[in-house]
Amino acid sequence: MTASTINKGNSPNGDRSATSVLKQNVLGSRRFSNYWWASIVTLGATGFVLAAISSYLKVNLLIVTDPTQLVFVPQGLVMGLYGAAGLLLASYLWLVILWDVGGGYNEFNQETGKIKIFRNGFPGKNRRIEIESPLQEAQSVQISIKEGLNPRRALYLRVKGRRDIPLTRVGQPLSLTELETQGAELARFLGVPLEGL
Repeated sequence: MTASTINKGNSPNGDRSATSVLKQNVLGSRRFSNYWWASIVTLGATGFVLAAISSYLKVNLLIVTDPTQLVFVPQGLVMGLYGAAGLLLASYLWLVILWDVGGGYNEFNQETGKIKIFRNGFPGKNRRIEIESPLQEAQSVQISIKEGLNPRRALYLRVKGRRDIPLTRVGQPLSLTELETQGAELARFLGVPLEGL
């Protein structure tokens, strides 16, 4: 999550540091790790499919090895099935990256008195996930930390009459310093307590 403050005008006493809008961009599925794994799966699956075709046609289509020595049934056929499954998985990964699932922003606007949380979802009825709430209904900013095999570090906004709203990206946990800095900045901006430390 990248935080950026936008200054919308000056305060009456000429202080240019006063901001009225805090906008935090949230990184979705367009992360380096997703590009990396989609590329690796695509290359591997393509290799399996080419090996299967090579074993069937008895023509070497690969540079690194000679799959023409494989018997098509069952070895070439199984490699073809692995390749097809890998290409399906790679297609899914590339589509998730293309749609930027989970990407969006958090906007806290003191001029309009609104909190707006926006995320991209999968195509369909709920493609755009938007949550709006009055600024005065914000009760606190919560930090949730769970260490162990599957660590989770996240910021949540507690709003009256709603479940806690997640504010950070899904997947890669933020560093503790980054999490504390963003939580403190948001709590100070909203004038609410920071909980969970």
